[in-house]
Amino acid sequence: MSQLPTFEQIRQAPKVLLHDHLDGGLRPETIIDLARETGYDRLPATETESLRAWFRESADSGSLERYLETFEHTVGVMQTREALVRVAAECAEDLAEDGVVYAEVRYAPEQHTSAGLSLEEVIEAVQEGFGAGSAGRGIRVGTLLTAMRHQARSMEIAELAVRYRDAGVVGFDIAGAEAGYPPTRHLDAFEYLQRENAHFTIHAGEAFGLPSIWQAIQWCGADRLGHGVRIIDDISVQSDGEPKLGRLAAYVRDKRIPLEMCPTSNLQTGAAASIAEHPIGLLRRLNFRVTVNTDNRLMSGTSVSEEFAKLSEAFGYGWDDMLWFTVNAMKSAFLPFDERLSLINGVIKPGFARLKWQA
Repeated sequence: MSQLPTFEQIRQAPKVLLHDHLDGGLRPETIIDLARETGYDRLPATETESLRAWFRESADSGSLERYLETFEHTVGVMQTREALVRVAAECAEDLAEDGVVYAEVRYAPEQHTSAGLSLEEVIEAVQEGFGAGSAGRGIRVGTLLTAMRHQARSMEIAELAVRYRDAGVVGFDIAGAEAGYPPTRHLDAFEYLQRENAHFTIHAGEAFGLPSIWQAIQWCGADRLGHGVRIIDDISVQSDGEPKLGRLAAYVRDKRIPLEMCPTSNLQTGAAASIAEHPIGLLRRLNFRVTVNTDNRLMSGTSVSEEFAKLSEAFGYGWDDMLWFTVNAMKSAFLPFDERLSLINGVIKPGFARLKWQA
């Protein structure tokens, strides 16, 4: 058996990230700086490592209230143009440092207007930050504009996603509590996006089960599923040990609908009991279009490289498996076909081949 890649080798690999929240990936020291500059006085700690530990412990607590409180603090310091530019720039820098060559980062513009910024000013500040942070670092960042599913601004945000799609916004998303807020509440926004030939993903099948996935695909026409981990509920293991796919699971696999899986985050939210028991193992074996993502790098104390290292340890994944996940992600990105192909053939495959040869 060949030796598994080390963490440092994985970090050097050209990776693709499709599911990462801007307000879930701030540097703790930046939160402290911005709180001081903006007068935000509610932080639970004002020393970098203590604050980092608080975010991780809160996310691991099993308390939904504590988990949601973490975002109150990150969003709380992201209310000025200067703060948004800095956070976006540092996001691009941190992802590039981790070996990410293409990332789609999402955020909800409506959550950053409490200090008087307009939605357009929020979007333009974030785009400025991504541009500054990615310059010369070998990374391209596309933006997903998110609407909150418990609010009623999805059409407005969808229209902005279309308006800014030639300025770095590559798609649309809805997020927030699934239970009680089905994606069909925002059907008008999804129908509008389809008429405009725009791309969108939907958070579905994380905290809520198969009905959420079914609605996201069959009613709303989602291009991808944010998480989608609960598709495992439609796969049963027979007495002979062979898995049998239900009709929805078979449809998702047959149509190659991408699943934006976030293993560590799924543990924190209770969608999986451990990395070794995460549905990603079976879904990879069954050749679903699975991708590996971070969700919230600060709260989960993770990176794309960390996620791959954990999966490698749990499932014995080597270079070929990691390349498979990465190509899946690049194929599923909201970029034009020729640009995806160029990154796959010109950057990703040669990068993995070089690392595999060196190993």
